[in-house]
Amino acid sequence: VQLQASGGGLVQPGRSLRLSCAASGSILAANAVGWYRQAPGKQRELVAAISSGRMTKYTESVKGRFTISRDNAQNTVYLQMNSLKPEDTAVYYCNAGRTTAQAMGILYYGVDYWGKGTQVTVSS
Repeated sequence: VQLQASGGGLVQPGRSLRLSCAASGSILAANAVGWYRQAPGKQRELVAAISSGRMTKYTESVKGRFTISRDNAQNTVYLQMNSLKPEDTAVYYCNAGRTTAQAMGILYYGVDYWGKGTQVTVSS
C-alpha cells in the first residue's frame, strides 16, 4: 500500500498551498492520518493530524494557519496551508495508521503506511 502525497511547490511568504494525500480503498477513512515535515538538519515532526472520527491536532507553530481535513468519498486527506512562512520549508509526508494514532493518544497497533514526501519551499 502506498500513499500519494502531492501539492508541494515553491511559493512566496504569505501565500497558500494545499497538499493532498491519496490512497486506494478505505485506508485513509479507517485510520488516523497525519502530515509530517522534515527540514534539512532537523527531525521529522508532526504538523497536523486527523482521526477517523475527525478529531484534529496541530503543532503550535501552524495553529490558525493550517487546516487538515478528509474527504472519505475521494479517499483523500488535505492540508490547507495559509500564510506560509520561510520556516515552513520542508519535505512534507503523510502517514496513515499507527504512528499518527499514537501521536494523537489513540491506542492502535495495526497498520502504518507512509507516502513519499512532497517538497514545500517558501521563499521570496
